[in-house]
Amino acid sequence: MSLIGQLETDVEIKAPADKFHDVFSCRPHHISNVTPEKIQGVDLHEGEWGKVGTIICWNYMHDGVAEIAKEVIEAIDDENYSTTFRVIEGHLLDKYKSFHFTVQATPKEDGGSLVHWILKYEKISEDVPEANGILQLAIDVTKDLDAHLIEQA
Repeated sequence: MSLIGQLETDVEIKAPADKFHDVFSCRPHHISNVTPEKIQGVDLHEGEWGKVGTIICWNYMHDGVAEIAKEVIEAIDDENYSTTFRVIEGHLLDKYKSFHFTVQATPKEDGGSLVHWILKYEKISEDVPEANGILQLAIDVTKDLDAHLIEQA
C-alpha cells in the first residue's frame, strides 16, 4: 500500500472562473464570511495577499472538529486561474508528511466554470486514511463560494 496519495474532483459552478480564482488567490480571507460554519477565519501571517510565498493560516471545521492549517502559497497562475498551497503547519501534518492543494477554475463555453481540485499528500503511515473528508470540505466550500458569487453578481 502506497503512502503517497492524490485525490481529484471537479465541481461545476455558475460563477465566472476569474471571480472564483480571485477569491482563492488574492482574497481567501473573505471565504470565512461566505461559509463561517466551515471556515472560521483565514489570517495573513507573512507576505501580501495575492502573492506567491505568502503564508496564511486557515481555521476550519473538519469532521466536527476545529482545526488549523498554516499554508504557503506556492503558485498563482492568473492565466489558467490556478492556485497551489502547501501545508507547513497544523493538524493535517499530524497524519501526513506533506499536503498540497491545487484549485483551478476553467471557464465553460456555456457559462459558469469547472473547478478542479487536486489534493496531493504523503501519509505518515499506512493506517492513515485517504483525505476524503478534506476533499469533501473543499467541495462544500466551492459550492458555498459559488452561491455567494452568484448572489453578488
